[in-house]
Parts: sequence; C-alpha cells; structure tokens
Amino acid sequence: MPDPDSVDSKPLRIAVVGPCSSGKSTLTKVLKAAGYEARHPAQEHSFVPNMWQRLTQPDLLIYLDVDYANARARRPHIDGGPQRLAQQHFLLRHARENCDFYLDTSGLSAGEVETAVLTFLADL
Repeated sequence: MPDPDSVDSKPLRIAVVGPCSSGKSTLTKVLKAAGYEARHPAQEHSFVPNMWQRLTQPDLLIYLDVDYANARARRPHIDGGPQRLAQQHFLLRHARENCDFYLDTSGLSAGEVETAVLTFLADL
C-alpha cells in the first residue's frame, strides 16, 4: 500500500472500469481513502476503446463486472434490459482485455469487493 506521508512515494494511479452497477464508485472511494489515486473514467459509455488510458494513464486497471440480475437488483430504477449490459460489455472489451485485475462483483457485498481488491494490491 502506498505511504501517503512519504515524500518519495507516489501513490499508484488506478483506473476502475466496468458496467453500470458493478461497484466502481464505491471502490474508487475506498481506494482514495486508502491513499491511492483512483478514478473511474466512464469507459462503459465511450466508443473510444482506450479512453480509460487516455483519461487516467493508470499504473493499474481494475475491471469490475456484474451480471444483469445483480445490476438490476442494485439499481432497480435504472434498467435498459440485458441489451444495455451487453452494449456496455462491448464498449469495455479493450479494458477487459488489458486489465490487471478482474473481479465479478455479482453476489458480492461492497466489503467483499473491497477485501478482494485491497488484497490484490497488497500482494503486488
């Protein structure tokens, strides 16, 4: 984990991508609180395949995924149907192919996602 008090240490720059309702915003807040420079560049809405690279120039790319049933359960007021999720997966294909860490958050709590990602980062 980066040491925020160290003058010599630069926090890891992390991009978090994935379809809507996969947990990007929640994880980004956790990562920032842990001392990382984290952003989610809304790649799921862009037709530019490598927008995540252009906007964040990350040291690491984390890809959070979610299935339709869990996305719908997390945000029942937002539903474009399974075709919306399929479109987002299509837009995210470059990020998925290039991610450093992939996690399917379907059925996981926010705490379980946090633990999985922070464990991955601690093992680097």
